[in-house]
Amino acid sequence: MPLIEIKTVIQADLQTCFDLSRNIDFHTVSLQHSNEKAIAGKTSGLIELNEWVTWEARHFGMTQQLTSKITAFESTNYFVDEMVSGAFKSFKHEHIFQTDNDKTLMIDRFQFESPLGVFGKLANLLFLKRYMTNLLRTRNAFLKKTAEELSHIH
Repeated sequence: MPLIEIKTVIQADLQTCFDLSRNIDFHTVSLQHSNEKAIAGKTSGLIELNEWVTWEARHFGMTQQLTSKITAFESTNYFVDEMVSGAFKSFKHEHIFQTDNDKTLMIDRFQFESPLGVFGKLANLLFLKRYMTNLLRTRNAFLKKTAEELSHIH
């Protein structure tokens, strides 16, 4: 299973970064380019342990739906969302937050398995891992910018 790990240093407090990362409305804005929107389950606000959300988005020219559930949650430090149904065979996305002096280190660990056996493995090699890495980096850059702007306001 491919593993993507991205570390982002943010000049903002832990709580702000943690809350933005699990905010459904923020997630929607951060991925506007794919028309991602929450259509079922928890569709607005801060998602919590055992809550789920179904996302609808346009990827690779097709509208797709994916449902994920929060399966682990430790306030301000860690949460995990895992796919319940969708285009992947499976995925697990760990969100880790650590204080680093007056900054927050946000670590994303995204592990996924593609469907379709050998064809899925080929898709991973050719484009899927790169596509998912870019999607996470785009979201994280937006989160970093927003968190840093918010921390300068306070």
